[in-house]
Amino acid sequence: MPWTYSDLQIANAQLSELPVRYAEFGTVYRYEKSGVLHGLLRVRGFTQDDAHIFCTREQVKDEISDAMDLVLFIMKSFGFDQFKVELSVRDESKKEDYAGSEEDWKLAEDSLMAALESRGIGWTRMEGEAVFYGPKIDVKLIDAIGRPWQLSTIQFDFTLPKRFNLNYVGTDGQNHQPIMLHRALLGSIERFLGVLIEHYAGAFPIWLAPVQAVIIPISEKHHEYARQMMQRLAAAGIRVEVDERNEKMGYKIRAAQTAKIPYMLVVGDKEVQSGAVSVRNRFLGDEGSQPLESFMEKIEGFIKDRTVRP
Repeated sequence: MPWTYSDLQIANAQLSELPVRYAEFGTVYRYEKSGVLHGLLRVRGFTQDDAHIFCTREQVKDEISDAMDLVLFIMKSFGFDQFKVELSVRDESKKEDYAGSEEDWKLAEDSLMAALESRGIGWTRMEGEAVFYGPKIDVKLIDAIGRPWQLSTIQFDFTLPKRFNLNYVGTDGQNHQPIMLHRALLGSIERFLGVLIEHYAGAFPIWLAPVQAVIIPISEKHHEYARQMMQRLAAAGIRVEVDERNEKMGYKIRAAQTAKIPYMLVVGDKEVQSGAVSVRNRFLGDEGSQPLESFMEKIEGFIKDRTVRP
């Protein structure tokens, strides 16, 4: 059974049970003024990919390191190679305004910096920008036109373990208060989708494209072959459609290009006879006739590797 906050209030966790990790997609609300609402990018109700990690002081560096690896995996997977990192710390002249002990803040800041330094990530130190309950790392991605957007956060919270009276039994047999880490990867899902759409101008990487390939039969007599090809591609997990409209082939190709479908597969007499497809890449143009198996192997590799542009 997973632990809940109430469980941890009334029972001591054992050292072997830590770290305890909770993750959820939680919807939150904020009454934004109507003048600042902006499509998916600024809304009044949004969903966050929230997680909270409870661990010992000795486990903190590993947990932050793992969280940072997950952040970088997300950035790489979606093809974002430009981002800035900010390390928000407390105002040293107003230490009394912050929760947590001197030891807590040193552990937290050292652990966050170590995770960045070990990966060669540059960051900006934001003095006085930490919230009162702990320091944090903010990752802001830079979109296609140079705008920064808040994405991932790794945050310490020195208040909640105390407020919930959380503790665990250490190797010394005594009760100890765990450290709590908060992390979000995409942040607001709605805002992330808005940024993703704008960043790629709707021309998503092949692994993300709603339709990954469209089969275009030259004439009605090629419809049956096109459907057979569609079934084979769909069986391999590829999102594919057949354009059977009574339109000219050039019109269908332009329509697929405008819809930003990564691949167009033209089939006619030659392809029916050879069991092949004539491949047209959205970016590179005509790639010539290929056996369907060769095309499938190639596209499956692009999808598996999350290739941004084939």
